Amino acid sequence: MRYSILNNTFYLVTAIAVTLLLGCDGKADEIRAMSIKSDAPATEGRGIDMKYVDSGKVTAHLKTPYVKDYANALNPYQEFPDGVEVIFINEEGEESVITSDYAIRYLTTNLIDLRTNVKVFTSDSATLNAEQMYWDQANSWIFTDQPYTIVLKDGSTNRGDLFDSNEKLTNFVSLNNVSKQYVKENSEDL
Repeated sequence: MRYSILNNTFYLVTAIAVTLLLGCDGKADEIRAMSIKSDAPATEGRGIDMKYVDSGKVTAHLKTPYVKDYANALNPYQEFPDGVEVIFINEEGEESVITSDYAIRYLTTNLIDLRTNVKVFTSDSATLNAEQMYWDQANSWIFTDQPYTIVLKDGSTNRGDLFDSNEKLTNFVSLNNVSKQYVKENSEDL
């Protein structure tokens, strides 16, 4: 009798285990998705120091104390809540730097939203300061609809409420601006 009860219990436990295993077949992704909070990052990283390489040359260097990667979001993005510093190195080896206290990088559009104490330093000594700046990586373009200040390499300044420019700050559009420009005299004009 005792053998019969143990035998029946073993078969019952085995049947339940097999049913559970076969019932969950093909649903591993669904089960895994349920275990991740929809508003939680898929991954997090601290002390990030990444280098981007193209054709064997370092083209960018990203540093951040903390990053949250929301690769599981409907529109995947990376959040840099403690700020970011990105150094760009062109073909001539010249470096330009962008820093901000907060940033979000949208992975599907390659658009970066930089916020709070945004500073852009170009390789030719131009400096741009703003509280918010968007950077379109795909088109090498930066823009903002917030107040900004730019100081060019010759000391010329420009302040305004809207800024739209190429990454090198050599061709830009500004709105409601006040500027001080230095113009070289041409001896032919005298």
